Amino acid sequence: MGSVSVTVPSRGYNACTMARARDISLSPRPTGIALQTDIPICQSDLPLDWYQDEFKPYAEEYIALPDRTPEHVIPWLDRYIQPALDHFGDSLLLLAHYYMGGEIVKLVEKYGGKVADSYALALQASRNPEKKIIVESAVHFMAETIATLANDDQQIWITNPKAGCTMEMMAKDWMVLPVAEELIAKYGDDLLVIAYMNTSGRIKALAGQTGGAVCTSSNAPLVVDWARKQGKKILFVPDEHLGRNTAAKLGLDATQVCTLGDPLTHTVSWQIEDFPTDSAEMICWGGYCGVHTVFTPQQVRWWKEKDWQVIIHPESKLEAVLEADGSGSTAYLWNTVMEAPAGSKFAVGTEGHFVRNLKEQALHKGIEVMHLAEIDGFDSSSAGCGCATMSRNDPPHLAGMLDLLRKGEAPDINRVLAGDVVDEQTADRLRLSGDERTLMVANAKLALERMIEITEAAT
Repeated sequence: MGSVSVTVPSRGYNACTMARARDISLSPRPTGIALQTDIPICQSDLPLDWYQDEFKPYAEEYIALPDRTPEHVIPWLDRYIQPALDHFGDSLLLLAHYYMGGEIVKLVEKYGGKVADSYALALQASRNPEKKIIVESAVHFMAETIATLANDDQQIWITNPKAGCTMEMMAKDWMVLPVAEELIAKYGDDLLVIAYMNTSGRIKALAGQTGGAVCTSSNAPLVVDWARKQGKKILFVPDEHLGRNTAAKLGLDATQVCTLGDPLTHTVSWQIEDFPTDSAEMICWGGYCGVHTVFTPQQVRWWKEKDWQVIIHPESKLEAVLEADGSGSTAYLWNTVMEAPAGSKFAVGTEGHFVRNLKEQALHKGIEVMHLAEIDGFDSSSAGCGCATMSRNDPPHLAGMLDLLRKGEAPDINRVLAGDVVDEQTADRLRLSGDERTLMVANAKLALERMIEITEAAT
């Protein structure tokens, strides 16, 4: 973890109100997704060269299917998944994130798995100790978080190790640690780190070392409120927009929030001294999600003028969030729509696969859903796209992963241990030694468990 070494003080906290925590899913709930015969399961297929050699035979079979409807996809999946389910029995747990959209989200529940947002996913290994083989269809940092909290006898596998997160890539430990060391040298124990879930275990460990915590989009106000009550200056990593939105929700004005520069250009174009960190309560790392930063206040107003409700993810820009009717995590967005009365109309500002899937499912409840960027005069071809990295998990990866595990032939690169760093282009992996991993896990657990304590005290 570099030279950062901070004594972690023992701290209490005052819980925030129930109202702030109402959209937090402490455990996965059934999504209500139905496999309609006329709805394609998969909207696209990865090029064959994006599949590991071990997975190419499954991809070739899948591509050769007549179409992507349940009529043809489900029987093909059954050939590989059902024997794995029979083999592992109750020791197997399948997980997926909501953003997996039309591909995996429609399938994981069918085979007894769970779909959730990042908070609920993180808890699944520790809350289900009887599950010894956990297969996650989402991005690497989520699988690593599950592994950090898992018991020693649980194995965490990811269906595609190349499924990364562009925001996490903007906050690698070698980017963040030098800046954190400068700030710690300047402010000492008066500074703590809050690490968004969309970070590596190494960054979560930094949060733990400084007496800070992890947060998710659902509980960020709770965690930041707790940190402010410690009287500490906050370094919020990596999403500047979630940081700014959370600060605004808690009543901080612009002068109390400082956003650092582009993390990709730190060594050449900016220094800590360039920013008013002394006067700031919260210092935001300059990372962002490319999917969510496309939304604008103009788009929000366009829909509201037509009497549509607008709900938006808090990784979006503050100016757009302030115009919307509501903002919250993926679980909040999904539940708000699916629990609305028939006749409701929602424009949803978040990942495109998620919105497409939500639109299909809500239609059967008499609820209209549109993607926020789908407005007249705006080219939504790119804005409405899904998370490109999450989309690297698809039916052939799920089928192949379970079949290879059953045969005892699963590639080691798909096994996730806390502290792993994976190159999203090549799948090359850097793995910590045993002692290094033990130290990192201990500090990352501190930050994660502090988040859990804060969140569950408030709910």
